[in-house]
Amino acid sequence: MTRRYFGTDGIRGQVGTSPITPEFVLHLGWAVGHVLAGHGGRGKVVIGKDTRLSGYMFESALQAGLSAAGVDIRLLGPMPTPGIAYLTRTMRADAGIVISASHNPYHDNGIKFFSRLGFKLPDETEREIERFLDHPVSCVESGKLGRAVRVNDAAGRYIEFCKSTVPPGLELGGMRLVVDCANGATYDVAPKVFRELGADVISIGADPDGVNINFECGSTSPATLQRAVIEHDAELGIALDGDGDRLIMVDHKGEVVDGDELLFVIARDRQSNGHRNGGAYGGGVVGTVMSNLGLELAFKDAGIPFRRAAVGDRYVSELMTQEGWILGGESSGHIICRDCTTTGDGIISALQVLSAMVNSGQTLYTLKRGMTKFPQTMINVRLEKRFLPEESELVQNAVRDVESQMAGRGRVLLRPSGTEPVIRVMVEGDDAPQVETLAKQLAEIVAQAAEAAEGG
Repeated sequence: MTRRYFGTDGIRGQVGTSPITPEFVLHLGWAVGHVLAGHGGRGKVVIGKDTRLSGYMFESALQAGLSAAGVDIRLLGPMPTPGIAYLTRTMRADAGIVISASHNPYHDNGIKFFSRLGFKLPDETEREIERFLDHPVSCVESGKLGRAVRVNDAAGRYIEFCKSTVPPGLELGGMRLVVDCANGATYDVAPKVFRELGADVISIGADPDGVNINFECGSTSPATLQRAVIEHDAELGIALDGDGDRLIMVDHKGEVVDGDELLFVIARDRQSNGHRNGGAYGGGVVGTVMSNLGLELAFKDAGIPFRRAAVGDRYVSELMTQEGWILGGESSGHIICRDCTTTGDGIISALQVLSAMVNSGQTLYTLKRGMTKFPQTMINVRLEKRFLPEESELVQNAVRDVESQMAGRGRVLLRPSGTEPVIRVMVEGDDAPQVETLAKQLAEIVAQAAEAAEGG
């Protein structure tokens, strides 16, 4: 059965437009209460959010729906998504709920979920929640309504957990870091983590006002961070996204270091220093269909197995579990270090990179040069209505033409986004000017075909 509301990472959209409305979110809270916490006795769910103004409204709506289902609620307040996953586990909750649209602008919001073990929900569980949404909201008797309690020490618990993911002797004393919190959920906790490990921290994007989340800052807009790293003569810059599960870094030369390069640095450090729990690191790494070909070739040279999953950290995580591997991630900066935590965590991923730098005595600029990225151009073609490129003969002919021009020296990928109404057009190859030209040509054809389909 096709999911009606859930995308690759929960339910997301523009605030006030179905399904991101107070009425729907209340109904969703009730449905989740029955599916995830309705297995006998009083269930317990934790709720956290990023810094969007609409988060207060949806927090109240979820709280009402869960209470009507007889589920107790623990309110975490502004908290990074991975922090909510951690607290879901350690507080022995039945589920964790995140109110966030991640890297999207403030006028969007979304709801995503963690199981009691801190993992993203499988497709079947999401379908079951959608089935409950077909039923009207009912209310348990007054004496059995869920109770809500605010957790005042949530941030402190998560800060200590982040610090515990690096060796006790790790010292960042004197290392100057610029940390861009995207005016999002990490604005308070991220600078504290790095300062408490001894770093000299300059924080930017740490003044949320409810509408400036991700605006010209954070992992999707690293230009401000690049300038700040050079201006402050910092060792590196750390860019997080609005909910703290993505990481992009900037080296001391002001060059952006993306998720593929960071994953390479972490994997090579694990390989050189062995698994955290002892013994040689013999596992592989999971990327996605969007991972740069240069990453795959670098791992091949290093003798590290590599497999590609569908786009979305949930699919990366599922393939990691199948393979029994501890590392996986996406070019966008979702990096999962399973030996540290259950989900993508920007702060923890940054700590693993810093640990690799300390272990090797090398700069991030030097470490990232162990892999050579292939030129890659990605263009987002915005849609008004649903459009599938594989159903368009015009688009498929254009793809074959591009592949023919690249003569086996590159690849093409067309992928509908699971979080935005766009088709991602990606061309990758060894000739940068050709890659850019072909990507633009193909994107124009996709736009024309989508417009024609909408008109039809």
